[in-house]
Amino acid sequence: MTSLARDGGAERFKQKVGLPLATYFSGTKIKWILDNVDGAREKAEAGDLVFGNTDAWVLWNLTGGVDGGVHVTDVTNASRTLFMDLETLQWDDEILGIFGVPRSMMPEIKSSSEVYGTVHSSQLLREVPVAGILGDQQAATFGQAAFDAGEAKNTYGTGCFLIFNTGEEIVHSKNGLLTTVGYKLGDAKPHYALEGSIAVTGSLVQWLRDNLGMISSAPEVETLAASVKDNGGVYIVPAFSGLFAPYWRSDARGAIVGLTRFVNKNHIARAALEATAFQTREVLDAVNADSGVPLSELKVDGGMVANDALMQFQADILGVPVIRPKVIETTALGAAYAAGLAVGFWKDLGECSANWSEDKRWEPQMDQAEQERQMRLWKKAVTKSMDWVDEDVK
Repeated sequence: MTSLARDGGAERFKQKVGLPLATYFSGTKIKWILDNVDGAREKAEAGDLVFGNTDAWVLWNLTGGVDGGVHVTDVTNASRTLFMDLETLQWDDEILGIFGVPRSMMPEIKSSSEVYGTVHSSQLLREVPVAGILGDQQAATFGQAAFDAGEAKNTYGTGCFLIFNTGEEIVHSKNGLLTTVGYKLGDAKPHYALEGSIAVTGSLVQWLRDNLGMISSAPEVETLAASVKDNGGVYIVPAFSGLFAPYWRSDARGAIVGLTRFVNKNHIARAALEATAFQTREVLDAVNADSGVPLSELKVDGGMVANDALMQFQADILGVPVIRPKVIETTALGAAYAAGLAVGFWKDLGECSANWSEDKRWEPQMDQAEQERQMRLWKKAVTKSMDWVDEDVK
């Protein structure tokens, strides 16, 4: 990483690929493999080793693998490698060269909605066309029917990912967000997006369960949190692997601040849930600053949206309505929409939009002064997590 960042720092390639240099993306991982795994580079240069994100691996195996598998990825997954030019939607030879990755390893880049091949005859789904590929968060956005510029969704899982559709315009973030491809349907022009990636949200609840033993199951955290009226002055910054958007600080580590003798496990449980909402607010503030168009509502999905206490606090700290659809597993739904459009099951995006329906809506109840106080304290807590990693502290 240090050598890659020598010319231009962490944002060396960001203007072209939309991403900062980080171990989070697959490009740095494949460089490490080629540099450190015996025989990997020789096989790659001889054409005997290929590369792809998970989507490419699944497609390769579904369509036959070594017996003629299709080596293809779509624009959304390609945009997460550090290697794809956002304008041309092709691999950038200069960047591949800097990373030392042979172009022969790379899958062909195609749209998110077209027939890539058919399932191999040896598979249970033999001869079924494979017709839709979308990255995890882009698929969730598609499943939320956020097809147009200005629409957004937030997925609450082990991490949290907010995507804001910028339409056919590439918007380069000045506030710590990623620029990515939202989707591309066949030969149509691509839609781009801004993304805020939060590393630890649902996994913080898992940490309370598995590492601290505070709860025996994840749903218990809501019961504990609801038993107190506020967080008791406690803030948890879950920078277990550094801070992602909008800070991108790899030197940060987790912190629990504001502890007094008054605090009990119920306050800590509440602070854990609120950490997800605070991080989402910071990402949404960055989106509003980059786009210049304040978001008027937020569609949500993922496992954590079943937590009513979290969703109400999320609406409160954002100051806009939070809306949960009837189908919360929107990632699978979005991939199905893309495939259905490719084979004619869905006529157009309008039909997909008509299929979306609201399940529940949370309206903000917190006044602006309290919002500002909470965010001031949260930001103070974030500063306490930074500058922790020294050469002798890992």
